[in-house]
Amino acid sequence: MVDENTSPSAQAESFAADKPDAPNSEARDPTYFGYYAQFVHQQNMLQDTVRTTHYHTAIISNSANMFKDKIVMDLGAGSGILSFFAVQAGAAYVYAVEASGMADRIRTLVKDASKKKGARNPWLKDKIGVIQSKIEVPNLPISPVDTLISEPIGVLLIHERMLESFLVARDRYLKPGGNIMPRSGAIYLAPFSDSNLWTQTMAKVRFWESNNFFGVDFGSLARDAKEEIFGQPIVGNFDSRILLAPSTRFLVDFASITLDDIRDFVIPISWTFPLTGLVHGIAGWFDIDIGGLTLSTAPNADRTHWQQVRFVLKEPLAVNAYETVTGWMRCKVNDQRSYTLEAELVVGPNPNLTNPYDPSVLSKSSSTSRPQRLRPSSTGRRRGQWQLQEQTYWYTADPVDSGVGLPEIHGMYAPDEDVLGATEDEEEDGEEELEAEVEEIGLEEMGMDVSNGRL
Repeated sequence: MVDENTSPSAQAESFAADKPDAPNSEARDPTYFGYYAQFVHQQNMLQDTVRTTHYHTAIISNSANMFKDKIVMDLGAGSGILSFFAVQAGAAYVYAVEASGMADRIRTLVKDASKKKGARNPWLKDKIGVIQSKIEVPNLPISPVDTLISEPIGVLLIHERMLESFLVARDRYLKPGGNIMPRSGAIYLAPFSDSNLWTQTMAKVRFWESNNFFGVDFGSLARDAKEEIFGQPIVGNFDSRILLAPSTRFLVDFASITLDDIRDFVIPISWTFPLTGLVHGIAGWFDIDIGGLTLSTAPNADRTHWQQVRFVLKEPLAVNAYETVTGWMRCKVNDQRSYTLEAELVVGPNPNLTNPYDPSVLSKSSSTSRPQRLRPSSTGRRRGQWQLQEQTYWYTADPVDSGVGLPEIHGMYAPDEDVLGATEDEEEDGEEELEAEVEEIGLEEMGMDVSNGRL
């Protein structure tokens, strides 16, 4: 049993299942843990070389201050790989906490390490204790730990709601001043232009507009079909050159954030556009800080199994060069081990944004909730709602022709300075000012060569 001082009942009471505003996801747990009990899914994560290599490097390089002779907890241990890395880094003992049947696989490896003859991985002997349980179960046989490690991350950082378990472990079992890995994460949101993706998404809706499918008129279903289809986030890698503006960054500090904070939060959005184009939706990705190393899932970074995610707008938003779009994305937990996301985007200097916490904005947090059909108050306003667990996938690997570096290939257009009727000298001055403005906006960070207008 754990001393009451290290596992206060007040902290136990803060667990999501006890909160009326935090939907209980336990009904999803058998499917969720059954998924992660399978070798094929553990292999998929282990063979994500970016993920595994970053964690191995972070743990070994932080041996002296985080692992050497320390008591460690590996939360959501899965195959046990982070527990094994912790032992390699000098940990005195590791609690491998895993709720799925994969806990038995860790036990097999640990037991095999203790054989008198023919032992595999003998360096694991007497170093790991396997706890097959959810961390939220009270009074687990775990002593206070010096270091908490985990990979509690899903699509867009928050999918699967494993971060809540990470915070419960932190609050119940980490010694004061203890170490956590990862330390923080950041969510990035950026506008994208991809007419092909939007058209293919809309093509699914068009089917339900059929008025003579073997004599059946589906037209009365078209509106609901559009809500559902455009409410599905699209997971897949994409070319960073489809991004219309530098991303907004939202930091999540795992050392200080509370359970209530992570269950319902708003990401402010502010984008300044260096080019004219159509915003077909919002692109998202994340990075995490693991022991001073940054593991990034950005579209221009090495690919990971998380990939990126895109949220397609039902109606694209037209934006001119130099205009600003402001808005927000609200992220609220639902009962499907995931989040319901709602976003609003408004063009112009005086956006008059809706209050994201207005009950009419996001009235429900279940997987069956659908956004209210609001009529925009102006042509420069767009709204959307997506269920993060209802992911679909984008596997296209369409080759792009030699014009890939030209912004117009991606539906983006440089401003025409000639419309101002400038003289040749004024045009030269204007070009210098344009380059300065573009640099300030951050177009070069998006891959654009300002000197020739190429990406």
